Amino acid sequence: MFKKIFNYCKESYNELVHKTTWPTRSELINSAMVVLAASLLIAVVVFVMDFVFQHAMELIYNAA
Repeated sequence: MFKKIFNYCKESYNELVHKTTWPTRSELINSAMVVLAASLLIAVVVFVMDFVFQHAMELIYNAA
């Protein structure tokens, strides 16, 4: 059992070190900027939707 665990760890390390292609610093920065921009855009969209629904509900409940 321990031999299987050891082999799994050894193969995982080997794959991580020798077979994985890591992004360059510029690729990583570009990807991070895309994620940041998308997150901010989604946050703004959700904020606007919340603001509109809040005011619509206030109009509906205050009119009743």
